[in-house]
Amino acid sequence: MGIWDKIKGEFVDIIEWTDESSDTMVYRFERYGNEIKYGAKLVVRESQVAVFINMGKLADVFEPGMYELETENLPILSTLLGWKHGFNSPFKAEVYFVNTRRFTDLKWGTKNPIMMRDADFGPVRLRAFGAYTIRICDAEKFIKEIVGTDGHFTKDEITEQLRNIVVSRFSDALAESKIPVLDLAANYNELGEFMTKQINGEFAEYGLELPKLLVENISLPPAVEEAIDKRSSMGVVGDLSKYTRFQTANAIQDAAANPSGTAAGGIGMGMGFAMANQMGRAMAPQAQGAPSGGGGAPPPLPTEVSYHAAIGGKQSGPFTISVLKQKAQAGEITPKTLVWTNGMAGWTAAGKVADLKSIFGQTPPPLPPG
Repeated sequence: MGIWDKIKGEFVDIIEWTDESSDTMVYRFERYGNEIKYGAKLVVRESQVAVFINMGKLADVFEPGMYELETENLPILSTLLGWKHGFNSPFKAEVYFVNTRRFTDLKWGTKNPIMMRDADFGPVRLRAFGAYTIRICDAEKFIKEIVGTDGHFTKDEITEQLRNIVVSRFSDALAESKIPVLDLAANYNELGEFMTKQINGEFAEYGLELPKLLVENISLPPAVEEAIDKRSSMGVVGDLSKYTRFQTANAIQDAAANPSGTAAGGIGMGMGFAMANQMGRAMAPQAQGAPSGGGGAPPPLPTEVSYHAAIGGKQSGPFTISVLKQKAQAGEITPKTLVWTNGMAGWTAAGKVADLKSIFGQTPPPLPPG
């Protein structure tokens, strides 16, 4: 092998890049002395573009396809080089492959809570997180603004900056939206679409595109969520007094069904009855003897006294005083009719009972002498 064959073997015949990783955004094609053989093959796959840089200046950008590197395919590079050594001479240039596919499942989240004012709960602190995707839409701008001379640029080198932009703009948009906290879950899609449009302009300054931003969750502090859960439980229970009595009855039933028969079981059941009595008194109306006008319940209406009567040699009744009056008017009972009610020592003539004297009327006095 001659020395020319040795030098010729160092020149690159095929320039291509297959991405074996999932996070590489830009890769610089490495070869000896940056020398490329005139007429070499350039293979640019789908979701890639190839950028040629000569003497620090961006020369040409190749879209997906196969190219033979000749003067016709390198108009800008041929002008920069001047082809001083003829068309068959090698040339030097740096080749960067830019990955234009979507990079998915990039996470974002608030490091600190977002303070906002809610119509229902007042001042609240919210945390939010989600995911987004990015894609290089302008390879030339991305290399100039972000990559520089980095020969192996990964998404981890820029996601922190992008995450800060997303969180900052989302916090501002959420506070200005005035959406009630309880309605945020119903607006995740709308918030994601709105943020995608708002942030795309800033990403474009880096040569990037934001195809999708998702809001996965917006949460309240644990103490507030616990309070909301309790409030929801009360709504499900409904009438709290009825529910408490139901729970108490179940507790008493469980205590009574205790098969141990020990003193501890008896104590537990006794405590259950005491608790039931205490709750019953707490939920019962106020004391019946509360004075009127003081906010308490009125006393019960007085009940009319009833009497048993001996009518036709048989015990009848009991009859209220108003019924006995009707019977007296009908002649069914007389002042001599025996009556009895609770509290009397024995049967007594109706005419001698103070409560019943009025039902027979009074006998008028004799007329005065003429």
